[in-house]
Amino acid sequence: MIVDLPSSNTSAVNKKIVELRESGGVLALGRVLTLVIVTDDGSGIEDAIEAANSASREHPCRVIVLARGQRKAAPRLDAQIRVGGDAGASEVVVLRGYGPLAAEEAGAGMVMPLLLPDAPVVAWWPSEAPAVPSQDPVGRLAQRRITDALSARNPLKAFEQRRANHVAGDTDLTWTRLTSWRALLATALDAPPHEPITGAVVAGETISPSTDLMAGWLACRLPDTKVKRSPAESGPGLVSVRLERASGPVSLVRPDGKVGSLRQPGQPDRLVALARREVRDCLAEELRRLDPDEIYGAALACVSRVARGRTPVKVPVLAGT
Repeated sequence: MIVDLPSSNTSAVNKKIVELRESGGVLALGRVLTLVIVTDDGSGIEDAIEAANSASREHPCRVIVLARGQRKAAPRLDAQIRVGGDAGASEVVVLRGYGPLAAEEAGAGMVMPLLLPDAPVVAWWPSEAPAVPSQDPVGRLAQRRITDALSARNPLKAFEQRRANHVAGDTDLTWTRLTSWRALLATALDAPPHEPITGAVVAGETISPSTDLMAGWLACRLPDTKVKRSPAESGPGLVSVRLERASGPVSLVRPDGKVGSLRQPGQPDRLVALARREVRDCLAEELRRLDPDEIYGAALACVSRVARGRTPVKVPVLAGT
């Protein structure tokens, strides 16, 4: 069910939510958090809502979408409430502010009356994010702040902003996309022989914040090892990680963005599912924890210790793919 409230206000929105609840259209109990999505009014809104709806099946929540409209327009607030099949396991409130109501300060003021009582708040910027999310008016309301440097107009600039302005509670989906990579590498190194890593090379696209962050994570976890970040000859995003040991290298390679190969000395190559993760899966993972991610913060801080290689790394073709 979708209910439109043109030229409205937050008081009318709250009243309508109560009416829908009393009529049996909304199950408001059991919401574990409020997810605030901050974006500009445009085609990307539906993608963000779809990702939030998918994540809400694991984390029932109230979703508030701040869709900032034209700032030069007359002041107006158009609201929309989505419940039932149009909202997954959540209730979605879309607030389209125009004129002065499109400003960041006004957005935070519109959000506050709609927050669930005694429930944590998570802010998510699916595209462009403020340079300092923790100082943004909406960011100050949130316990967790989720950004995505890869979706910004300038991913490298956005990534540098994340590094320079990180505070506890910040996270970025470029980090969440590395979960499978980090798990596979950690599992490989847990098996014998337990030899020290003497060198590490991380290769990926020239513009790939996840590749930079993977190198930073290795530099953090292997403080006595030289870690180099190099471009890859081909392949999307993060393409390969090679860890040097005395008995032979451990390498994880994903040349096509879908299937990877884990190679270890004395063992047959293993094909592993390593497809690039969807935004909805990354968002659901981030909503599983509301405490600060210290490992992400440490990885960001260690990116400055990574050496830069200029020679492109050749990417092998996987057998059997």
